[in-house]
Amino acid sequence: MSKLRLTMACWNYDRTRALMDGRIPIEGVELNYLNLVVEETFFRMMRHQEFDVAEMSLGSYTLSLSRDPAPFIAIPVYPSRSFRHSGIYVNADASIREPRDLIGKRVGNPEYQLTANVWIRGILNDEYGVSADSVSYFRGGLEQPGRVEKAALTLPAGIRIQDIPQDRTLAQMLETGEIDALYSPRPPSTLDSNPGKVRRLFPDYGAVESDYYRKTKIFPIMHVVAIRREVYEKNRWVAQSLLKAFAAAQKEVYADLHEFAALKFMLPWLLPQVEETERLMGRDFWPYGYQPNVETLKTFLRYSFEQGLSQRLLDPKDLFAPETLEAFKI
Repeated sequence: MSKLRLTMACWNYDRTRALMDGRIPIEGVELNYLNLVVEETFFRMMRHQEFDVAEMSLGSYTLSLSRDPAPFIAIPVYPSRSFRHSGIYVNADASIREPRDLIGKRVGNPEYQLTANVWIRGILNDEYGVSADSVSYFRGGLEQPGRVEKAALTLPAGIRIQDIPQDRTLAQMLETGEIDALYSPRPPSTLDSNPGKVRRLFPDYGAVESDYYRKTKIFPIMHVVAIRREVYEKNRWVAQSLLKAFAAAQKEVYADLHEFAALKFMLPWLLPQVEETERLMGRDFWPYGYQPNVETLKTFLRYSFEQGLSQRLLDPKDLFAPETLEAFKI
């Protein structure tokens, strides 16, 4: 019997490389792996549903669930996770010394619904009292003019957003002071080219993010893996096959991180960094699956609802194929 041929778009991560090069097969699947940068994958999947399976922004995927019928179904695999205190940038002349100084300021966002920005706004509200509606948002391309939201948004009246001029970028506007701050998963080029004008709100962001994890036990989820619903409905077994393969590929990387006779990653102090991470977050510090991530997912879904993105407060179980919520035991 021939295998099901699937095209999957996903970036070249250490935790997915065994799928990309075929070392780890997906049961019942002949995989065509497209190694695409995340912005391209998200845009093409959200706008045109080009791929059978794709890495997808958790924020965009959550928005897609409001469609009828919902075009995708996800599995609890998280190719990207990242703490986001490092993603808040400020103009040095804007008198922003601490988070509460953002209130009333002009803040750039490449897109309002970006997962990183949902986390940033939620953390600022929960931890520092800076609500999503306490700033004015300016939307546009970070480095290239003309960027637009991947998904149409209907936001509460209290959320004030305007598009920047078509010939301007957020990186330029932060440098010149046309905006006071920027929330972005990618650093603006002007952080390097003009550090006297553009800086991070949290210069020692690693320490701040570690303290945040100690307090909350949240390691923010950025991306999930989504299947086009019509593919899933015709082949329900695909969800479990994908989950098992992604988990096996990740297991290889965990093992490689502990191979110290000859370092497999180009970090000279890999050993102490791994040990420090495991002391803080445990051996499985990047957990896949549903149950270990329930509280993190609940927090994100609350943020999405509070910020006017989700039409209703979703339950984490609403996100995933039901077959992937539990596993068999022998």
